[in-house]
Amino acid sequence: MAAKLVIKGVHVVAMGFANAFLIEGDDGLTLIDAGYPGKEVVVFEAIRWLGRSPKQLKHLIFTHGHPDHIGSAAAIVRETGARTYLHPLDIPIAQSGGPFRPLPPAPGLLRRVLCRIFFHPNERVAPVTIDQPLTAGEILPIAGGIEVTHVPGHCAGQVALRWRPGRMLFAGDVCMNVMGLADPLGFENLEEGRASQRKLTALSFDAAGFGHGEPITRDASTRFRNKYRTNLEDVHQERSAA
Repeated sequence: MAAKLVIKGVHVVAMGFANAFLIEGDDGLTLIDAGYPGKEVVVFEAIRWLGRSPKQLKHLIFTHGHPDHIGSAAAIVRETGARTYLHPLDIPIAQSGGPFRPLPPAPGLLRRVLCRIFFHPNERVAPVTIDQPLTAGEILPIAGGIEVTHVPGHCAGQVALRWRPGRMLFAGDVCMNVMGLADPLGFENLEEGRASQRKLTALSFDAAGFGHGEPITRDASTRFRNKYRTNLEDVHQERSAA
């Protein structure tokens, strides 16, 4: 199956260890993130599986500018002509194709090992032109309304995107959902990352999608609140232990 239904109007497109999401709107298709390099065929297969044409992909919105989220962007845009969106702090990376900012691993031995395996700052991807910078707090007039929340930490230009008609949050790599909600592989800034995790607990949403791991289809904001309502003292203790 090229795409799997998450909620009505949203399909997850599995691209190896990374996910992208297709939103079906009255104004065409919107893709959240573009996966690793060489995964454009997976996206096109998913679109055709939905009975659509790649030319119906009108918008390509990035949660952040890491190679597993922008890697196939140039090829997708070349085929579809989709309009691209990214936070200003990550636009220079996307438009140059790298290198990427260093990503210190998240706390824990497993994250330290996996971050070294999967993230390489000197990696290069095909450059992609960004048509529109994303602004924190704006509501994009796309697919009935997509709200932008700036959530730095894992990546300086990371945003979370809340699709209002379906009450679904696309969390990027604020966290992942592999065997439960957990940290991403790394943080450019751990304290900012923790603050962003807490920031999402103030939002209301039913479903959630992640760059890595399984989507949550119900009670997602409750699960975020139960996981991430921590205080700053805990964060400082964690940084000292790391």
